Amino acid sequence: MDARDVLKRPVITERSMELTADKKYTFEVDVKANKTEIKDAVEEIFGVKVAKVNVANYKGKFKRMGRYTGYTNKRRKAVVTLTADSKEIEIFEV
Repeated sequence: MDARDVLKRPVITERSMELTADKKYTFEVDVKANKTEIKDAVEEIFGVKVAKVNVANYKGKFKRMGRYTGYTNKRRKAVVTLTADSKEIEIFEV
């Protein structure tokens, strides 16, 4: 899997922006990607050193539109912690 296919987009919320002070960055990633692929993708794209990767899986929510029912897409979120001597990621600068 290509590095650009692993990382879908950054997650920009109030809580994720507070974590950037501790060099923790949040990304929405591909559902099939594992921690090693996420680490390699972040290091390749942004040129930083990754210390740790935490991953959370989210099930799709049940939704209805009239008589039609279904589920939204499932998601996978990764919180990437950088090493102390690594540079910052510029996407998240405010």
